[in-house]
Amino acid sequence: MAVIHRTTLKPTKLELLASWLPTRPWYEGGPGEPELTKAGGFRLDDPEGEVGIEFMVATDASGAVPTAYLVPLSYRGAPLDGAEHALVGTMEHGVLGRRWAYDGCQDPVLTAQLLALLEGRVQAQAQSISDTPDQEVTRSRTGDGLPAAAFVPTATDDQDGTELPLPDGTTLRLHRVLRPATPDAPPVPPQGASGHVAGAWDLPDGSRARALFVTLHPGPRA
Repeated sequence: MAVIHRTTLKPTKLELLASWLPTRPWYEGGPGEPELTKAGGFRLDDPEGEVGIEFMVATDASGAVPTAYLVPLSYRGAPLDGAEHALVGTMEHGVLGRRWAYDGCQDPVLTAQLLALLEGRVQAQAQSISDTPDQEVTRSRTGDGLPAAAFVPTATDDQDGTELPLPDGTTLRLHRVLRPATPDAPPVPPQGASGHVAGAWDLPDGSRARALFVTLHPGPRA
């Protein structure tokens, strides 16, 4: 399992995201700089131990109401060939040195592990504690098996989120702007979905919220 290092990052992840988030079509903030806090999320392990995989929830308080965004990130010790368009930025890690941070939807290692999570072949890990499963992350999957081999993803952003077509014809939908489920009720996948991943994060008032992070659909959205 991944080891969480207690060290410095320059710039920080949130500093990188403050520049990157406003360039996304699904960003709902105004013209000013985002006011970001890290509110939750989880990690997945790379079987090869080379790539860091994090599904971060970042809350932006710059608008009229706080907005929570799902930001899957992959962290690499060298540039990912052909993924210059997906680079969020570079950081200096106090232990690991230079790290390249990518929009994880464009990284074959992250997408392969996300599919493994959907099928229950791997378990979500706590975001900030080493060797600790995250029991708040739930998942489901019905139907045939998903592609097990890594592939080069071709994700597309729109105003609602990110759509990722899979080699078997199914489509992953990443819910970038998180909509909390009704308190005391689990997040419910939309009609027709054949799988989901849901998670939790902290609201500004200190309460805990849950929402769908990812849904799997039989084909592209109409």
